[in-house]
Amino acid sequence: MAAVEQQPLQTETFGQRLRAWLTRLVISQEGILLIITIIAMLVLSTQSDRFLTARNLTREAVLLFEVAMMALPMTYIIITGGIDLSVGSIFGMSAIILGFAWQDAGLPLELAIAIGILSGMIAGFVNGLFIVRVGVPPLIMTLATLALYRGMALGISQARSARGFPDWFYEVGRGDFLGLPWQIWILGAAILISAIVLARTSFGRGLYAIGNNELGARFAGIPVDRYKLIIYTFSGFMSGVAAWIFTSRVSTTRSDMGTGIELDVIAAVVLGGTDIFGGSGTIAGTVIGLILIQVLKSGLLLSGVKGDATTVMVGAVLILAILINNLVGRFRS
Repeated sequence: MAAVEQQPLQTETFGQRLRAWLTRLVISQEGILLIITIIAMLVLSTQSDRFLTARNLTREAVLLFEVAMMALPMTYIIITGGIDLSVGSIFGMSAIILGFAWQDAGLPLELAIAIGILSGMIAGFVNGLFIVRVGVPPLIMTLATLALYRGMALGISQARSARGFPDWFYEVGRGDFLGLPWQIWILGAAILISAIVLARTSFGRGLYAIGNNELGARFAGIPVDRYKLIIYTFSGFMSGVAAWIFTSRVSTTRSDMGTGIELDVIAAVVLGGTDIFGGSGTIAGTVIGLILIQVLKSGLLLSGVKGDATTVMVGAVLILAILINNLVGRFRS
């Protein structure tokens, strides 16, 4: 019998793999958003020579901190098909509780900080408890607690501010480590941990499953209620931490702190490609969305665009980015 001729195996070269990876990156939502962000930075840098300086970029990263900290758990929540409109109110309430636990109750400041963060966790836990146990839709529940927690902040403060903290309290909000503000180090660690949990753990895969098909996730043995309770509690915790560091930076507390911040948080998450109906999204996309929004605000301000014109231009660019993402998504499909 004639020997069967062996066909050489076709192996993919490194160059082919690299081109395939770059193609997937460019047509991904994160890739498109990153390209838009780079273009926006290049255009705005031509309008002001201060825009791309290390000082300005560091300052903008610090200003981004509070929204970014709350956007990380919001990504988890929206991936499951939920929403949390109360993060701004939890932020303000946690700051007020921190300040007045120290100023009025006379507690040690270290304990007051812990109580402020714990109050945020409890507020998030209450949101999650009513959503999973009573069956209140997340939109309705967090809309109600948006008003409830803001009212609690007003009631505790009685329109007064807490101020006069000791010098060491301001270190985390105004100090730096190895030349970078503490906020950048803390946010970097939070982003890394959140991204790993979402992309590399069974918990993260469970969140995607819940967002795609909650009933199917229950039949698959995923503890849906427990996962939801965890992410809403995590959202409250991150709001409490953000409130502590923000108070450290601005040196005072007010009952209206964080008003409207939930809109910036949700906008960044949705702009980053997280599906508002659940089932898809990444931490990387959220981070790029946060950067794009802050880049536009800072660049337009330095370019001399102020007031309503800045809001209009930011809104127009965000709509354009979302439209491009949708078109690319349809092309991929």
